[in-house]
Amino acid sequence: MTVTMAKALNDGLRAAMEGDPKVVVMGEDVGRLGGVFRVTDGLQKDFGEQRVLDTPLSESGIVGAAVGLALRGYRPVCEIQFDGFVFPAVDQISSQLAKLHYRSQGRVRMPVVVRIPFGGGIGAVEHHSESPESLFAHMPGLKVVACASPSDAHWMLRQAIASDDPVIFFEPKRRYWEKGVVDDDPPPLHTARVLRRGTTAVLACYGPMVRTCLDAAAAAEADGHDLEVIDLRTLSPLHLDPVFDAVRRTGRLVMVAEAPSSVSVAAEVAARVQEECFHSLESPVLRVTGFDTPYPPSRCEDDYLPDLDRVLDAVDRAVAW
Repeated sequence: MTVTMAKALNDGLRAAMEGDPKVVVMGEDVGRLGGVFRVTDGLQKDFGEQRVLDTPLSESGIVGAAVGLALRGYRPVCEIQFDGFVFPAVDQISSQLAKLHYRSQGRVRMPVVVRIPFGGGIGAVEHHSESPESLFAHMPGLKVVACASPSDAHWMLRQAIASDDPVIFFEPKRRYWEKGVVDDDPPPLHTARVLRRGTTAVLACYGPMVRTCLDAAAAAEADGHDLEVIDLRTLSPLHLDPVFDAVRRTGRLVMVAEAPSSVSVAAEVAARVQEECFHSLESPVLRVTGFDTPYPPSRCEDDYLPDLDRVLDAVDRAVAW
């Protein structure tokens, strides 16, 4: 049976809460409303107000309370309503959530998941279409992941909740309503995944850009290009062995992400591939990303976001080098 990503996330939360009474869900409008994207729909009705908590409009308060709950043995799952709303909580995430395990010499665990709908493509107003993943990937002590399909959304969320480490869990909001089958045999959480084998060049991507890259690979067949597509899935720690292997075979890499390019996950991937695969490269590593500007008004977002044409142009430039 196929389900939407939002439904897969809901089912993942439900399974985690049924399996462990210490799992609690908290955030703005997650209870009675079921979340603005309905990811938590029905959970408060089934698990009660003590385990699905509607919080005040205070992201720092949400994460701060989650830190306290984790200290008392709970496994909080925080929902940040939109990506641009997370910044008031950065102090709590950086100063407490990311550091308590290290600061306590391993005696304190922080099994907290912070869910963040991220990226553009829904025609939203400002502060609702950010891509802040590179900020959190730069914070030691955090695990950072991004799902791209209903199956990964379901299993990665359950794996993140079961982890004793704090996990920043990015969900591509424009993919919430796309459908897919939830697999029975999920890969480990912090691993990249080869979605399509190819011989001409590699497209590395994550989150909302995975669908874009798969579409680009299908379109490139008309030009005789056989593209490999790799979903990174985890942004910290990066698992780049499949990327290294593919670059050594093809000699070309195009890194695709919605976030701005400078000082980003895309830049880190490009640097590591250059370090590990320098003698295998037939062209420079190219990046197709958002621009180094604030996210534009919704009527301009189609010109800002990487799309199939920009990806295919980068492939052509890599092949022609």
